[in-house]
Amino acid sequence: MKKGADVTTQPNLDPDPFTQFRKWYDEAVSAGVQQLDAMTLATATKEGKPSARLVFYKGINNKRFLFYTNYESQKGRELLQNPMAALVFYWPSLHRQVRVEGDVEKLSYEESNRYFQTRSRESQLGAWASRQSEIIAGREVLEECIARLQHEYEGKEIPCPPFWGGFCLIPDKFEFWIGGANRLHDRFCYLQRADSWEIVRLSP
Repeated sequence: MKKGADVTTQPNLDPDPFTQFRKWYDEAVSAGVQQLDAMTLATATKEGKPSARLVFYKGINNKRFLFYTNYESQKGRELLQNPMAALVFYWPSLHRQVRVEGDVEKLSYEESNRYFQTRSRESQLGAWASRQSEIIAGREVLEECIARLQHEYEGKEIPCPPFWGGFCLIPDKFEFWIGGANRLHDRFCYLQRADSWEIVRLSP
């Protein structure tokens, strides 16, 4: 680990940002933080027009942040066209925020289907029924589609739709923010430098 300005006063940060994230995440679990898996996902079109929304964090695997969505949704299309993104976790009761940036890759169908089979049957049918982000005439369109799918898959395993699945974000930057009095917050940034991480302090 290389040291940036004032890193000696860091609040017990781990040299590995993934270990540091898990530490904070576990502390959020212990503190009973509500909706701690809700994270903001920011994407952009090829032209650079940004958009953001909340999605659910589905863990870290091989140093990749995982999440799932409809590939034909706005975020899905943007990620396929411009495979870079940013994530934000905010846990206000702990006065903590984590920002993560990096490249994005689409997961294999096999990996997506393994996760899909852990979801409730209702959620599986919902994934098939929803053409996410498309304009529809009314809620009855969804309800009729769900009824049709329930009949079609009665007594059968529901496969993962080909238009639905996972993405992984491969971080090259982390920022850990700790709220302080009078807006004098603590901000520490991990920057990837070849095979190591450099930690620097940022002005609040």
